[in-house]
Amino acid sequence: MKISTSEKSFTINRNELLGDAYTCIMKNNPRELKNTIKIKYNGEEGIDAGGLLRDFFYNLGKEIGNPDYLLFQYVNDHSYDLIINKQGSQIQSNYLEYYKFVGRILGLTILHKQSLPISFSLLFYKKLLDIPLKLSDIKFVDEELYKNLNWLKENNGSENLFLSFELEETDCFGKHNIINLKPNGKNINVNDSNKDEYIELVMRKKLSSGDEEEQMMAVKEGFYEIIPKEIQNIMNEVDLSLLISGISEIDIQDWKNNTNYIGYNEDDITIVNFWRCVNDFSDEKRKQLLLFVTGNSKLPVTGFKDLQGSNGKKEHFTIRKLGKINDLPKSHTCCNYLSIPPYTSYTKLKQKLLYSITEGIDSFQIG
Repeated sequence: MKISTSEKSFTINRNELLGDAYTCIMKNNPRELKNTIKIKYNGEEGIDAGGLLRDFFYNLGKEIGNPDYLLFQYVNDHSYDLIINKQGSQIQSNYLEYYKFVGRILGLTILHKQSLPISFSLLFYKKLLDIPLKLSDIKFVDEELYKNLNWLKENNGSENLFLSFELEETDCFGKHNIINLKPNGKNINVNDSNKDEYIELVMRKKLSSGDEEEQMMAVKEGFYEIIPKEIQNIMNEVDLSLLISGISEIDIQDWKNNTNYIGYNEDDITIVNFWRCVNDFSDEKRKQLLLFVTGNSKLPVTGFKDLQGSNGKKEHFTIRKLGKINDLPKSHTCCNYLSIPPYTSYTKLKQKLLYSITEGIDSFQIG
């Protein structure tokens, strides 16, 4: 999969990011989208040397994954993994085009070697790759139901559970509905003779309901306009998840091992204090720091050693000695540079660094 050297420019309003991105992506044919994409934000200075493209994918990912838009919903209250929202048809009449748009974005994320700050359920990726589903896949959407069905499958005495061919479902508005799994299902009791049929029907309903399958087909259509279907032969759902979303946990030792220094040595007090800050930060703050410097809060599958610059080549995380003692740290996302003045105080370094990563993260003067 190669990107054309021809350029395609998109002008985006930050306040209308999802709508503008949809218009730009869907009005172009797939071949044009395989050109080198350049992003320009209305009202902002900055030349896209790669940093703005990363920023685009990062913020667009957050918009796509926002449950308020009804495209996707969280698996449950205990997981931020996303699955298709069955109520997505309520968006507007052309809602399937939005799912096709999502498919294109997932494909472009891979093609342009970007990553998204959201995580889809592994079930979603299995469907995207046309991997056959099995009983254990129910745990991706309802772990308790999976445990119950697995117990039912492995044990006798099903009639003692007083089950019938019905299933309770809860819609996105919290309303509970009882549905028949087959005609007159409420009057058919589950026993050891028909329990396999019951389990199969529950699987179909939980994993392959009509509206959701229609939406999934639209995602696939958009995805495979960008990515060859041969990807199905070389990747499983875990591989694809890592490729699109990167690694979620940050390995500090891996970070240190793959950091270069300009003007500093590893044992200089400023550098010692920097790594002390990183160790003291919460994982969320570490991700904010990574986002500030690289334009992305996630890592490649292989970790820090394969961080890339905007030219597609490896660009290690680099700390450069630059600036006066009262200046703030600055970042250059095009080459993964963090410029830090020679602070000698841990407190001052931490204060300045925190200010930069929290206040300076929403715009780019140097792409």
